[in-house]
Amino acid sequence: MKRRVAILISGRGSNMTALIEAAKEHDVPAEIVVVISNKADASGLPNARDRGVPAVILESKPFGNDRAGFEAELQAVLDDNRVDLICLAGFMRLFTAEFVQRWQGRMLNIHPSLLPSFPGLDPHGQALRAGVKISGATVHFVIPETDAGPIVMQGAVAVRDDDTPATLAARVLQIEHRIYPDALRLVAGGGTRLDGGVCRTTAHGRSGDTLISPELA
Repeated sequence: MKRRVAILISGRGSNMTALIEAAKEHDVPAEIVVVISNKADASGLPNARDRGVPAVILESKPFGNDRAGFEAELQAVLDDNRVDLICLAGFMRLFTAEFVQRWQGRMLNIHPSLLPSFPGLDPHGQALRAGVKISGATVHFVIPETDAGPIVMQGAVAVRDDDTPATLAARVLQIEHRIYPDALRLVAGGGTRLDGGVCRTTAHGRSGDTLISPELA
């Protein structure tokens, strides 16, 4: 039986689109049953509807700092749709620890850096200022601490000397669109287990999978 998935967005939801398209494949053990936005003008809403996925607006602004009140309404939508897993895709609102704990091991997020390096805002700027030669994206389970949950999957790109935050972000975004659907497939298919603060998986990298940057000829 396919796991029922909700995607939470606040904006364009490009990762949302990647997840929806990937879930259309017959062998994916996940079904995107609803997209929920906390902003009425999120451009991802019509994209979801165009792809046949119901899209719900649950504005967070009227709740102000009442995060628990917003989460109660959100939980009602999740319950109505019998959601098993949550994927955050550019959802720009923090959750209470209580909500996160309720969904422990069932809520995924993607962050555009190789965590635990460069959490939080401006990860590409952080990476360039640090002078790293490899950056990328990380899919992780959500815990109360920001960008700190058990890592499910990572993908990497080389950092170029002439990169700007924008050019690096564009290449990392391509990696995000590859690994988020794969991570959801892995989790929905029962291919992960949490061992303390570490996510163990049944998947293994191919032998010889290395990325060296800069690589000498």
